[in-house]
Order: sequence, then C-alpha cells, then structure tokens
Amino acid sequence: MTTNTVTEQVHERDGARPDVLVVEGLVHRFGDLTAVDGVSFRIASGETYGLLGPNGAGKTTTISMVAGLLPAHAGVVTVAGEPMGPSKVDPKRHIGLVPQDLAIYPELSARENLTFFGRLQGLRGKDLAGRIDEVLDLIGLADRAKDATKEFSGGMKRRLNIGIGLLHRPTLLILDEPTVGVDPQSRNAILESVEALSGEGMAVLYTTHYMEEAERLCDRIAIVDSGRIQAEGTRDELIRLTGGVDHIRVVGSGDTDAAAEALRALPAVEQVDADRHSLVLTVHDAPTAVAQIVTGATGAGMSLSDVEITRPNLESVFLHLTGKALRD
Repeated sequence: MTTNTVTEQVHERDGARPDVLVVEGLVHRFGDLTAVDGVSFRIASGETYGLLGPNGAGKTTTISMVAGLLPAHAGVVTVAGEPMGPSKVDPKRHIGLVPQDLAIYPELSARENLTFFGRLQGLRGKDLAGRIDEVLDLIGLADRAKDATKEFSGGMKRRLNIGIGLLHRPTLLILDEPTVGVDPQSRNAILESVEALSGEGMAVLYTTHYMEEAERLCDRIAIVDSGRIQAEGTRDELIRLTGGVDHIRVVGSGDTDAAAEALRALPAVEQVDADRHSLVLTVHDAPTAVAQIVTGATGAGMSLSDVEITRPNLESVFLHLTGKALRD
C-alpha cells in the first residue's frame, strides 16, 4: 500500500464529503535540514486526521505551514478551497489553531479569556455570549468559568486553550499535541471533546506521538518520520502492512509437543513455536481463534496456567516501517 494509493482510495470513498484541507508536496527547510519533505494529504469535513510520529518528525512544522505561520519552500496548501500562505487572510478565518504552548491570560477568568479571544475573532454581543456558554460546556469548564486561570491545573488550561480555538466555529481545527503533560482525567476529557467535534462536521487535524490517541480518535492516520509520510490509511489498513497477524501464547505443563502438533492442524493457526512450558501461535483474528486453541491444547494433554493475546498496533506499524520504536 503506497501513500498515494491510499489517499486516492479515501478521497474516492469520501467523495460525498468535500475536502476542507488539501496539502500537496509540502517542503520546508531550516538551513541544511529538510524538516518537511514532500508531505501530501487531504482531510474531508467531519473527518479526524492524525499525524503520528515522534518528537522531531516534522509534525509541528507541517501544521505551521497548513496554518499559514510558515512559508512552504515547495508545495501547496488549500483550506476550504482557498490557497494558504503567511500573507493570506481569508483562508485563516476557516482555521482554529490550538498550539502546544498555552495561549491564555492567567489573570483573567476562563470566561474573560474566551470573551477577549472571541472579540479578536469578530464575535460580538449575544452571539459571543451564547458561543462562550457552548464552548465552556464542551470543554467541561462551565463550573469554573469565573475563576482566574492561574488557579487552573495544567489539564484545565489545555482544555481552555482548545475552547479558544473553537469559538469562531472553524471549518478546520488544528490540534498540536494537546494532551502533553496533562493528568489522565483531563486527558480523557480532552479526547472526549475532540471525539464530539467530527460528529458536528468539523475537520480535525490532530498531531500526537501517543499511539493510543491516534487509534482512538482518528479516521485516518499518517505515520510521520524524518519529515516524510511513511504510510497513510485507516488503523486497519496500516496494521495490514505488518501482515496483520496476532499471537497467542499458552503457558502450562504436560505434553507440549503433542499440543503443538494438535494446534498446527487447526485452520486458524499459521505457525506454532514451542518450548518446554509454552507455545506461541501465529494466527489471524486471535479473539475468534482462542477458544478453539485452548480446547485443542487441553485435549492434547496440556494443563494451561495462562493464555496471552498480542495483537499488532500502530507501534508495530511504526517499528515495521522505520526500524525503530515510536518514542525513540
């Protein structure tokens, strides 16, 4: 599966939904370092698209060009049908940008921060007041609306940061590592908020180095490393790059050799590796196969003490594509 092939397939599959963002051949250099090297992707309305890769992979530089904060040395960005660039104003109105660094005033309350930034975005009067109430509910801060944000936890500040980006009802919301350094409760609240956005028709561009976030939130994911998209697709499409096989390890005592022979005869089992006290089986769809495997092993004279299932994930995909772990 090539990146271009998957992109064309998704674009055709989502043809009924217009592309909010089109990125073609983006390149950006810092001196002799090519930080972004030919990146291309599309995001349709109502779709959450993830850029997954380690720190330094080029994710933030990419979204800085998408948002018109950095010039592209090559390539084109189009937002809602309008070409983007540092000097462009109109396409930026379609974007809500939530950067890694907090952009809030600590002496102001949550409501005062939202009021200030809402006015900068052109909102006024009842429309602004009503939208602030909606956003406070969405980010779970309605009960702390009057409190100075200097009293907030790190997670609450990040949720407010997201709320600021949502105020003007953007067509495209860009979230750059929004859960870095937050507590588990706030992290879950952030993820729940993001999940609700695509359901409202908003296109979301989400960068992260947390595999589980990409798997939970994103309709499609681009694996990014060294400034390039190494592969792109749905989670299942990416998993298939590794062969898509699962592993089941059964541990116990008794006649492991006989159990191994019995399990090799099962249609679901591709391979069995045996040692004195355990068997490791390569299978497709482990949850479906596990009951049959347990029955086969015990029927062949093996007494089981443990059964473990290992399924491939995006960490496996990244390792397969780059030869290194996601957080290296």
